[in-house]
Amino acid sequence: MQRRLVIGTIAIVVIGLCVWAYFAFFMGGSTVTTIPGGGALPTAGQTTSPGGTGTPNLSGGSAVTVISPRLIKISVGPVAFGEAVATKPATASSSAETTVTYIERQSGNIFSYNSGTKTITRISNKTVPGIQSASWLPNGSLAFVRYLSGADFSTINTYALSASSTSGFFLPQNLADISVSATGILTLSSGVNGSSASVARIDGTRSSEVFTTPLSSLRASFAGKGTYLVFTKPSADLAGDAFLVDSAGRFSRIAGPQNGLVALASPLGKWILVSYTLGGAMQMQLVNVANGSSLQLPVATIADKCVWASNDAAIYCGVPVNPSPDAVYPDDWYQGAVHFSDRIWKIDTAGRYAQLVLDFNKETDGDLDAAALAIDPLSTMLVFVNKNDASLWSYSL
Repeated sequence: MQRRLVIGTIAIVVIGLCVWAYFAFFMGGSTVTTIPGGGALPTAGQTTSPGGTGTPNLSGGSAVTVISPRLIKISVGPVAFGEAVATKPATASSSAETTVTYIERQSGNIFSYNSGTKTITRISNKTVPGIQSASWLPNGSLAFVRYLSGADFSTINTYALSASSTSGFFLPQNLADISVSATGILTLSSGVNGSSASVARIDGTRSSEVFTTPLSSLRASFAGKGTYLVFTKPSADLAGDAFLVDSAGRFSRIAGPQNGLVALASPLGKWILVSYTLGGAMQMQLVNVANGSSLQLPVATIADKCVWASNDAAIYCGVPVNPSPDAVYPDDWYQGAVHFSDRIWKIDTAGRYAQLVLDFNKETDGDLDAAALAIDPLSTMLVFVNKNDASLWSYSL
């Protein structure tokens, strides 16, 4: 099986780099905008005033737009995919406040949105244009950003961008994947001879190898303490597998082989959400890590369109209303060949039920293709990027 996977995934790696370059410089690309009335951007730390559409904000677009008491359009866009959401609990003298830290794709500047005051603060002046994705520390203090460089845009750079200072550092080039936790970073390097993963402190020091495998073209993430989730990069034409890897580097299959397989581990490592295709249709299931049993879910999407609550109790997903039966999933979605009109659903892992949370089209008369979902630790606010225009939104739960 491993020989078949190696041969198949080598081809996917080449195709994937081309697709990534397309995404980075053509899909959702931004044009240069100016603040109405002219002038340079305000200095770091200056805030916008709350208001409706038309009030200029620091990124040169409109201020936050209140669609409904619970739905807010934070940024006109585009933003880098990936944001940090943190909540300060209510006290006797103040109400709870949630902050969303994100990166403007055009400039690479970091901004923070405060849900209590509905203001946006620019907190970083460092310019790193062309950022496509950001993996944040949970508190929003540091983001590991990914962008392409080189004459043919074939070099993948990963840079640690601080939200509070001008300091930063690079990780090795052409990393296949990166996953971030409060205590460390997991990096994956892949090539024709296989893959290796290392864990380091959040400052990039004390790096140590945690596993190697002859499999190439993989994705990797944390799956609870001392355990990692690894799965083959998804394609509708490839029967993919998902593995759990323990602290000794031992692999055990948790799902697959299934075409188009995408896996998402819960924060505590109790569950693995798995999406795949069967007969061209999207399917989704929950896998119990303790006993390996699986539960078919009543809604289906791509696992990359989901986020886990911090206590493993629920999953929030962007679920397509009427996905095209002629499209090839998940390939066409990753490549931007198809766009979805999503509703947001909550999947309760204890009660085993799915609940409609947000019908975006009814509230905005527009379509939502949910990506880069994030949620605060108290599960009070869901944040997502609309892949159709890379705008950033929040919804109070």
